[in-house]
Amino acid sequence: MTEAILLVGGKGTRLRPLTVHTPKPMVRAAGVPFLTHQLARARAAGVDHIVLATSYLAEVFEPHFGDGSSLGLHLEYVTEEEPLGTGGAIRNVASRLHSAPDDPVLVFNGDILTGLDIEALVETHGTTGADVSLHLTKVTDPRAYGLVPTDDTGRVLAFLEKPQTPEEIVTDQINAGAYVFRRSLIDTIPQGRPVSVERETFPDLLSVGAHLQGMVDSTYWLDLGTPAAFVRGSADLVLGRAPSPAVPGRCGDRLILPTARVAPDAKLTGGTVVGEGAYVAEGARVSGTTILPGAVIEPGAVITDSLIGTRARIGERSILTGTVIGDGAIIGPDNELIDGARIWCDARIPAGAVRFSSDQ
Repeated sequence: MTEAILLVGGKGTRLRPLTVHTPKPMVRAAGVPFLTHQLARARAAGVDHIVLATSYLAEVFEPHFGDGSSLGLHLEYVTEEEPLGTGGAIRNVASRLHSAPDDPVLVFNGDILTGLDIEALVETHGTTGADVSLHLTKVTDPRAYGLVPTDDTGRVLAFLEKPQTPEEIVTDQINAGAYVFRRSLIDTIPQGRPVSVERETFPDLLSVGAHLQGMVDSTYWLDLGTPAAFVRGSADLVLGRAPSPAVPGRCGDRLILPTARVAPDAKLTGGTVVGEGAYVAEGARVSGTTILPGAVIEPGAVITDSLIGTRARIGERSILTGTVIGDGAIIGPDNELIDGARIWCDARIPAGAVRFSSDQ
């Protein structure tokens, strides 16, 4: 296994305002762009050439990662002029691949945090002689996902839409967003138009008798599509629950990046990250939260399971729970923001303007 395609073209609309200025794979998780964790894990599994399929804010990726040599990789970048979907994006980068027709090509999505054994998936692909192999994971409640039933040997039987009734839940296995393609099959995907591998490519392959193999790997798996999930994923990386060789420090309750400043009596717990140049003042209590570079947490603020954008400022005694604060936003003192609140980039909230309890 030497080659991979990484799909990083999505707009990340569910993560806004985090993705107003930053593509989703470049939002920082555990101190580095999330994409860094994926690249590092691929390299650790023996991948050395990765083609990034970019679209939204495509100009951000190459200045940061360059040719990939700092990660021990050879990186190339292909930009879609118009969004092409998962299948279309894979087809769009095919000319950059070096593999022979029967060689395996790893494909993975840029918004999944997983402990997948990549080498085991590639080995499964080879030993079963599959045309495409899929990472499957089991979930407690599969209603929000497409289902992928398999036979006793792991061969995929169908791709089912999200179940609407209990009777339609025929398996707890779902598509986990990582695949190994036989190289020659990539060229059969229609070119120049949007294509979904989940809704078009895979069902069409099944219909013509292709061998699609599922490998269930139920290690850590998290779709980082929502702010709450992204914050949780970053905290799990810091805590060591999610594996990554790219965490820039020792795993533990907190990760403080170089040039960040934290007052001696501030309390940081639950996998909190304090980015470069950020400041956490005296008496602040921060748990399970990502504080991006240059942000300021003023004295006595209490922040839980939230994400504080670049250069944002949280006022004295303000209380934030499950909140996303956009880049450059200023939250005045004595505000209360609770689960699901999203404050847009550069917004200003005056002192005591938003509360869910008495001011006494």
